[in-house]
Amino acid sequence: MLITLASCRAQATPDGVVIDFWGMGREGEVAQQMMPEFEAEHPGVHVHVQQIPWTAAHEKLLTAYVGHASPDVAQLGNTWVPEYVALGALVPFDSLLKITPTVSATDYFPGIWATNVLSDTVYGIPWYVDTRLIFYRKDILARAGFDSPPTSWPQWMAALRAIKAREDPGAYPIYIPTNEWPPPTIFALESGSPILRDGGRYGAFDDPPFKKAFQFYLDFFRGGLAPRLGINEVGNIYQEFERGTYAMWITGPWNIGEFRRRTPPDFQSKWATAPMPGPDGAASGVSLAGGSSLVVYRASRHPREAWQLVEFLSRPEQQLKFYHLTGDLPARLETWRDTSLANDPAARAFEEQLGRVVPTPQVPEWELIATRIFDYGEQSIRGGMPADTALARLENEVNRILERRRWLLDRPTRKAGR
Repeated sequence: MLITLASCRAQATPDGVVIDFWGMGREGEVAQQMMPEFEAEHPGVHVHVQQIPWTAAHEKLLTAYVGHASPDVAQLGNTWVPEYVALGALVPFDSLLKITPTVSATDYFPGIWATNVLSDTVYGIPWYVDTRLIFYRKDILARAGFDSPPTSWPQWMAALRAIKAREDPGAYPIYIPTNEWPPPTIFALESGSPILRDGGRYGAFDDPPFKKAFQFYLDFFRGGLAPRLGINEVGNIYQEFERGTYAMWITGPWNIGEFRRRTPPDFQSKWATAPMPGPDGAASGVSLAGGSSLVVYRASRHPREAWQLVEFLSRPEQQLKFYHLTGDLPARLETWRDTSLANDPAARAFEEQLGRVVPTPQVPEWELIATRIFDYGEQSIRGGMPADTALARLENEVNRILERRRWLLDRPTRKAGR
């Protein structure tokens, strides 16, 4: 594998410079269509696009780094950025941003931009954005006596209980998969929990904000408002949503297109999207700052051309083109003024929510910690484990996961004290 990766490295050829770009999933496929315009603008530069399945992307990027065969430019999930910064794999962009007026922090949603900033240094440029909010049945909510979606936790619970009292006994007011980490994490962020404390050295799961959020999360299931089912235990969620089995669902922007493709025309007027309700109202209704960013690897032999590619893909017109090709929501604020987004009622809720997003803890261990959050949540939901017991065990396990991080962060202190 390492030999194969090495053969793909960007290099200078008799015909010019070759830049190696790695894109994930559908985005990697679409990126290929955008390169002829870049190459026409930069004679002598050719971009070789390699499409990598999301399921293999993380392992392949790490293997490439270890084997000194990293690409020049890559698409990187926002939650992966801290890991590659810790490895020293990425080029810091601060000096480049100072001489590139077409890319600025003010052009992006603040919470999304923040996912690429570690220790006040910028390591990535947002390419497309992702967050979670509520998809809901307008007609079912109206039958329960609500003419608009809830904006606070108390209103939300009142609406769900009203729906449960009126609808079919076999239906549920909301579907929250028990094996997904975003919902409990969102509730924690809304409660003001940092999730990790002391610079990411320890968990904050025993603290009151996270306890409040965790109890709120469990209330959906213990009150019979959500089924105790994982994401793969519902055969066709779109069909069940249309049938009225579920009236609400916390999910992401890709499902705008899925709802329009997978449900009949006469159903389209019955569903809508709404920002997350907050503990105390809309202002506290935050959500996750997700999506993917563009990064340049330190190992690149052509960092100038690599940055030129990042700058090209970050332009508003290219962001809009990318949105039309993929359906991925654009990262730049300017693109949201285009009629294709401004006139889309389902997208407008995402624009509002993206103005209230918060990065997850920026530690390399986050992916592992996130799975532990839903794992202990699921044990409480399905097995009846008391919330305090689940959180104590979660705290202990996460602190073990972070043990090496504490050791690395405390090394300078110990050395200075000798």
